[in-house]
Amino acid sequence: MKATVLTDNIGTESLPGEWGLSIYIETGELNILLDCGASALFRQNAESLGLDIAAVDMAVLSHAHYDHADGMADFFRHNRRAKFYLQSAAAENCYKIEEGEYKYIGLPSHILQDFAPRIQQVDGPFQLADGVWLLPHATPGLAEAGKQANMYRLCNGEWQPDDFAHEQSLVFERPEGLVVFNSCSHGGVLNIIREAEEQLGRPVCRLIGGFHLYQQTPQQVQTLAGQLRQAGLTAIHTGHCTGEAAFDILQQELGQTVQQLRVGLEITF
Repeated sequence: MKATVLTDNIGTESLPGEWGLSIYIETGELNILLDCGASALFRQNAESLGLDIAAVDMAVLSHAHYDHADGMADFFRHNRRAKFYLQSAAAENCYKIEEGEYKYIGLPSHILQDFAPRIQQVDGPFQLADGVWLLPHATPGLAEAGKQANMYRLCNGEWQPDDFAHEQSLVFERPEGLVVFNSCSHGGVLNIIREAEEQLGRPVCRLIGGFHLYQQTPQQVQTLAGQLRQAGLTAIHTGHCTGEAAFDILQQELGQTVQQLRVGLEITF
């Protein structure tokens, strides 16, 4: 099984990066695309890496933010068959307060209507294939996390702190344990680990994605590192919204268990 990073903040001269994330996952039986980044760059990098977007069997949206969804239309133009799976709570209603104003950070305009036949909305734990799951949050009170992050959703004309009901983990059951992909972990890294273990009844061995720590204090990141050590993961690959300073602290605390995501990185397991 191999996961290749198509889009991340860190790129190279031949494989540019952007603020976003997209990962191409090959299981040997299925090709799964997790997110489309913030533009068509995910596809351009896939072509440079010899990966065929038309060969993707199914696509997954981790959550309804532009830096993971703005490449969706390009995906649909270059892949004519794969369903695109997202939580039913995903809608064009995500905002972030910046400089006292609500800034739209959600899905591309009309994407859900324009490509409705290709989009599959799911509720609750959903089995994509044998040993492959989509797990939404099952932790109560996540609206408080949204409020702290200044993230809101516009629901029926009212501003509500985002409870990240539109966020989901892509989880693979492997002989060594659960491999969890969650692109931004807005609902909390530890919550995501616990949710996967409780819903699937097996320990998480590997965690891949952004941890949304770039606004956290060094003390908060150090505390998380200690908690991750106790969780007993054997490998952590993180980048995008984790932030450079937070990544450095995690690696200082956890050593080579923590590895940096970057465009072109291949993770095999």
